[in-house]
Amino acid sequence: MKNPSLWSAGALLALLTLTGTALASPAEIQSLVRAGQFDQALAMTDADLAEKPKDPDLRFLRGVALTELGRQDEAIEVFQALTSDFPELPEPYNNLAVIYAQQKAFDKARAALEMAIRTHPSYATAHENLGDIYSRLASDAYSKALQLDAGNAAAQTKLAMVRQLISSNGAVAPTPVAASPIAAAPVTAATAPLPDATMPAPVAPSAEARDVEARVLAWADAWSNKDVDAYLSFYAPDFVVPGGRSRSAWENERRARVGKPGKIRVTLENVEVSLDGDKARVRFRQHYDSYNFDASADKTLEMVRHGGDWAIRREVVGG
Repeated sequence: MKNPSLWSAGALLALLTLTGTALASPAEIQSLVRAGQFDQALAMTDADLAEKPKDPDLRFLRGVALTELGRQDEAIEVFQALTSDFPELPEPYNNLAVIYAQQKAFDKARAALEMAIRTHPSYATAHENLGDIYSRLASDAYSKALQLDAGNAAAQTKLAMVRQLISSNGAVAPTPVAASPIAAAPVTAATAPLPDATMPAPVAPSAEARDVEARVLAWADAWSNKDVDAYLSFYAPDFVVPGGRSRSAWENERRARVGKPGKIRVTLENVEVSLDGDKARVRFRQHYDSYNFDASADKTLEMVRHGGDWAIRREVVGG
């Protein structure tokens, strides 16, 4: 069991193996952070962000440096913006939880870690950290119970057990996690959930439902084949761009990511289609694999008829 106040030094540094960019040297910035030279790391990151303000690696490193400098409010803004622009990534949520735990805002830390796990169910560090938060919340709850009823023997025993669990491992450093390059992650999902009331429950596959499923599978194939023009053609003219960006900015980003060097593979499983006239909702489990990044997530697509075919109007992780 870790003391959340000690997470910063280990949990944050464990997330720093990021891909490089043309302007930045993440390895050099990482070295500065590990050496405790946080001001220099922040200055270097800010200089690169002046030319590449949307770069996720640089933004992530900036959040790390701000956290280590004790500028928590600024770091929270950085990581919250990353969760909005890159909702499929678990690391920004985990780092938010680190800061919230330092502030003893354990309910916020719990919510952030649950989002990290929702985006990446196999993210072991988030599961472990969530266990720590639950222990801390349990300690607070048992303490409150004893304040209300000092003679509650059961609460006394449980509180003693939880406190022993926390204190016996309180100085243990967080378990390092496998590096996950932010820049390599597929980023296409909107942050807001689709309203459940707008679509009916999944129905038995019909010819129309099979057409929708075939369209979604073709979208995944175009992505896997790195056929950027075909990939973008699956999105409706009124596609809801995540993060409030312009359509052109989003398309330019997707061209760079889908067309990046190296092989990628996108596979879907457990595809479920719900139809409502000219609208469809498609739920599935998405697996993304590339030479330097693997991720799986539940995803929902809201689709509409456009030009005689089905097009994606919104996509959401989870939902």
